[in-house]
Amino acid sequence: MVKVTLPDGKVLEVQNGLTIGQVAEKIGARLARDAVAGKINGQTVDLNTPIKENVSLSIITANKPDGLEIIRHSCAHVMAEAICSIWPKAQLVYGPTVEDGFYYDIDLDEPIRPEDFEKIEKKMAEIAEKKLPFVRKELGREQAIKHVAGNKYKIDNIGRAQGDTISFYSHGGGFEDLCRGPHVPSTDRIGSFKVMSVSGAYFHGDQAQKMLQRIYGTAWATKKELDEYLHRLEEAKKRDHRFLGKQLDLFGIYDDIGPGLVLWHQKGSLIRHIIEAFWKEEHLKRGYDLIYTPHIAMEKIYQRSGHLEKYADMMYSPMDIDGQNYYLKPMNCPGHYMIYNSTPRSYRDLPMRFCELGMVYRYEPSGTLHGMLRVRGFTQDDAHTFCTPEQLGQELDLILELMHFMMTTFGYTYKAYLATRPAKFLGTEEEWERATRELRLALERRGLAYEVDEGGGVFYAPKIDIKLIDSLGREWQGPTHQVDLQAAKRFGIHYVGADNALHEPVIIHRTVLGSMERFIGGLIEHYGGDFPLWLSPEQMRVLTISEKTNDYAQKLHQRLKADGLRCGIDTSNEKVGAKIIRAHSDKIPYMLVVGPKEVETESVNVRIRGTNESKSVGVEQFIAATKEKIKTKTQDINL
Repeated sequence: MVKVTLPDGKVLEVQNGLTIGQVAEKIGARLARDAVAGKINGQTVDLNTPIKENVSLSIITANKPDGLEIIRHSCAHVMAEAICSIWPKAQLVYGPTVEDGFYYDIDLDEPIRPEDFEKIEKKMAEIAEKKLPFVRKELGREQAIKHVAGNKYKIDNIGRAQGDTISFYSHGGGFEDLCRGPHVPSTDRIGSFKVMSVSGAYFHGDQAQKMLQRIYGTAWATKKELDEYLHRLEEAKKRDHRFLGKQLDLFGIYDDIGPGLVLWHQKGSLIRHIIEAFWKEEHLKRGYDLIYTPHIAMEKIYQRSGHLEKYADMMYSPMDIDGQNYYLKPMNCPGHYMIYNSTPRSYRDLPMRFCELGMVYRYEPSGTLHGMLRVRGFTQDDAHTFCTPEQLGQELDLILELMHFMMTTFGYTYKAYLATRPAKFLGTEEEWERATRELRLALERRGLAYEVDEGGGVFYAPKIDIKLIDSLGREWQGPTHQVDLQAAKRFGIHYVGADNALHEPVIIHRTVLGSMERFIGGLIEHYGGDFPLWLSPEQMRVLTISEKTNDYAQKLHQRLKADGLRCGIDTSNEKVGAKIIRAHSDKIPYMLVVGPKEVETESVNVRIRGTNESKSVGVEQFIAATKEKIKTKTQDINL
């Protein structure tokens, strides 16, 4: 008999040699039915792995993230077999899991096209229905190389594998591939799947190598989850900020200007202005000082900051000006430190809070650029707080309060992550422990649930990372708060303490929006272009039924604008139905239809975006209601 310790601390005594799957049956029929793999002493293994000694054991089920990854890995093998059975000349390269799915790289001279996906899926379904068991085979390195003799891709993969034991997996005897595993017990456990797309990919990303075909697929534990995922994808396509940005005339990126460089059109600029004004107002309320720093600076400042040492490959080439090298700034921080150092500071001056909406430039590889979400020139909402060690806790509280207020105002929920000391770091372990403890305590004081990202801090600072959750449940990189342990040393930043001696202040480096471009690109997708009233560049549009009401419409238009409302007008000769359709396409929150009845009663017939209903409202009542919604920045536009 051997002892098996379960995650809850319970200890089972089972027969030596019993498999993980058999132990799962002893625990419960439901658990055994949902199990796809197990963990013995923290190592993930197949369900048919025998237990031969005392171990700690956890059962991995299909409804857990690591269980879903195993399902997808197994589904990738089934897709690979299906492809090889349809195209016998296909050579498999490798097939890892990725976010929401998997892919397989295939060497095949005949192109696989989207119209082929259905027959691949049909063949996969046939393989799944056979309930073929996944079988693991282990060989020594030399044996493994002989086993795959003639297949350059598998020989290369074996050369990159760690350890002296190389594992292969087969199912049904006819298909086998080099693989670490583990896999689900049999092919009928690969869940609900779909082949998604095909693209080109060089072997190991090397353009000197042959172009392969990369076939993407997705798999989910149930048909319902697959359908929900496909629905989310369709919604994401409709919300793509690049498509909506063009439809709503918000921004553009032009070849004659350069890739990754955004031009803000009039409506996009207005949205940006509203957000920046809100950002500045909230910072000023909380005791921040606005500052501005130039777009370029001399080489020596970036030598001092460490950017040339650590980030030179992401900086634009230098400009020779009067015999000195100047760089476009990749970060705003050095300028803030210079302003702090411009005059001696006392402990009585602290905390000191600087904030800036500063344009920075970073060279991102062309293949990574993506609309407004990944660009080469962007506005960073940087802020730096200089404080004493005793003030650090209260300053972190202030920062988290500001973050929460702004993110919830924009309609986001979020997750918090505490990123701790990486393997390579600057400073002492004691400094890191103290800074990390303060970040942890700040999260706990606020009552924020958080996950620990072990080793996820940057080399100079532990940090709190905030991931925003949009209306489709996707996570976006959001605010970040770092307790910088190196800047004061590099820049000789001090304050005179109560003891009349020089001390290094604690420096908190943080962003709330991050990149203005990325933040607004994310907002476009979060709202699907349906901006709340306070953010909409055009909040309402007056629509006339006929030219007989043009005079009333013009007076109403001017009245609404005089009250500070962003109002458009459409007095064209088109039918009112066409005007309403155009206003819906432009995603205007309120369409104010005016006809003879509205002229007589000094009212408006309001159509609300996203509905087919209309409501007659007096002009004064409408103005009061909309101004209140704008003031409170509510997401709700219903009257």
